[in-house]
Amino acid sequence: MKNQIKRIGFLAVCILLMHTASFAQALKVAAAANLQSVITVLQKDFKQKTGVDIEPIVGSSGNLVAQMHNGAPFDVFLSADMSFPKKLQEDGLTTGAPVVYAQGNLIICSTQDLGFENWERLLLTPRIKKIAIANAAIAPYGLAAQEALQKKGIYNDIKGKLVTGESIAQVNTYITTGVAEVGFTTQSLVKDPANKTKLYWKAIDPKIYAPIEQGMVVLKSSANKANADKFFKYLQSADAKKILEEYGYHVQ
Repeated sequence: MKNQIKRIGFLAVCILLMHTASFAQALKVAAAANLQSVITVLQKDFKQKTGVDIEPIVGSSGNLVAQMHNGAPFDVFLSADMSFPKKLQEDGLTTGAPVVYAQGNLIICSTQDLGFENWERLLLTPRIKKIAIANAAIAPYGLAAQEALQKKGIYNDIKGKLVTGESIAQVNTYITTGVAEVGFTTQSLVKDPANKTKLYWKAIDPKIYAPIEQGMVVLKSSANKANADKFFKYLQSADAKKILEEYGYHVQ
C-alpha cells in the first residue's frame, strides 16, 4: 500500500511539473518586421492580462514563411500581408483561415528635411543618391513601395539608387543611420516612442499601392494551441486594437 501511495504521489508530481512547464513555456510568435516596436507593447499587455509570455521572432514575412515550411516551431504567425498566411493555409499548415488584424500605411521618410510635397520629383534629382526599400519578393512593404514607384512612372529611372533591405527593420536602420537619404517604410517607425531620431516623413497616397492588410494565423504544429488561440483572440480585442492604432495602423 505504501509503495502504491508513493507511485501515485510520484505521478502527481510529474503531472504537476509537466503542467507547470507547459504553462511557463513562452508562446512563439513569428512577427513581420514592421511589428518590431509594437509587438513588445502587445507582449507586455497580453502577459498582464493572461500571465502568458510571448517570444517574438521578427523577420520579413517571406523569410518567416520559409522557416515554417522547414519546420520552425512557431505557434502564431503575424504577417505583413494576407498572401503569405493564405499560402500557409493552402499548404495545410494552419488551424484555420487567416484573419486581418491591422492595415499598414506606407510612408517616405528621412533624417533630413528634404521636403516631400513632390517626393517623386525629389527622388529623380542628383541630391538623392540612395533610396532604401525592402525586398519586394519577401517583404510586403517593399512590394507596396515598388508599386507606388511604378504607379508614379519613376521606378526604372531610380532603380539604380535603390538600396534593398531584407526586411523593413533593415530599411529602418538605413533610414535612421543616414545610410540612405530617404526610404520607404511603415508609419509605425515614426509613431514609435522608443525612436529618438528626428524624422521627416510623408504618407504615400494609399490609392497608388495595394492595401497592406496584415493577416494572422495559428500554426497547426503549435505545441501550445490553447494559449495561441488566446493570443489570436486578444489581437482582435479593443485593447490590442488601441495599441496598434497608437503605432499608426488602421484597425476595423
